Amino acid sequence: MFDDFTKTRISANGVSINLVYRGDGPPLLLMHGSPQTHVMWHKVAPTLAKHYTVVAPDSRGYGDSERPPDPDEDMNVYSFRTIGQDLQEVMAKLGFKSFHFVGHDRGVRVGQRIALDHPESIRSLTSLDVVPSQAAFDHMDSQLAFSWFHWLLMRQPPPFPETIIGNSAKFFLDFLLERWSATEGAITEEAYAEYLRSFTGPGGVAAMVKDYRAIELDLIHDEQDRGRKLTSPVLVLWGADRAKRPGWQTGHGLDNLTPWRERAVDVRGKGLDCGHFIPEERPEELVAELLPFLADCEAQWQT
Repeated sequence: MFDDFTKTRISANGVSINLVYRGDGPPLLLMHGSPQTHVMWHKVAPTLAKHYTVVAPDSRGYGDSERPPDPDEDMNVYSFRTIGQDLQEVMAKLGFKSFHFVGHDRGVRVGQRIALDHPESIRSLTSLDVVPSQAAFDHMDSQLAFSWFHWLLMRQPPPFPETIIGNSAKFFLDFLLERWSATEGAITEEAYAEYLRSFTGPGGVAAMVKDYRAIELDLIHDEQDRGRKLTSPVLVLWGADRAKRPGWQTGHGLDNLTPWRERAVDVRGKGLDCGHFIPEERPEELVAELLPFLADCEAQWQT
């Protein structure tokens, strides 16, 4: 995977970030979610790199990026704002002050935070299978709580979730990957081995829990920005097959587009016939949606 990509580490915002990159077109940042790493882009990154300079990092705490300690349980260490600053500094060191942002899962939330804090940095934002955190928690019901059990578990005080998950880390990872996927064999053996290595390696579970626990601070930041709209164009794609994950992201009271339209001025999107892991379950369809959207946004940016 990523054989033709440059693999490197960049010091940014006080941490060492692992990443791969390739291409010579407009900058395109691909940001993974949990419980995965940059490897999740391996089916789409080579094609995108024919048109864009593709940068795919591991978020702090994930993959081979640094897992900074927070002995005082400082939620700033793993907040979306902090991770967003990591990524902005990475892109700046690669020579990019602004870029297109494609995020999956938690990666989307980081992109939304960058777009709110530094709107001049984001040329476009693509959301893969996510509604904004604030909307989800504002509309939390029994169905959404069922599908988001992991959020509720990891918000508990330490060391409870770290201990519970850490005692059966592989079982927990396998459950999430199987339950959230609707396409048999979409996650390759090589990709799975990387996810397992990252998650069960030293500090992997603890870093993921801290990442989720920081939602307490993330929601404070979101509340401070309630009512503000993103000015960059937003593409929303979601996995429409939810047979194994009823209530995912929306519960009974939400749909996938309305929360984004309440938070951005230009929103378009559609559902795809797959589960949560769109880049691995429907890579060709994802690229077919991305390329015209990115081209249109790049043209707007240049005018």
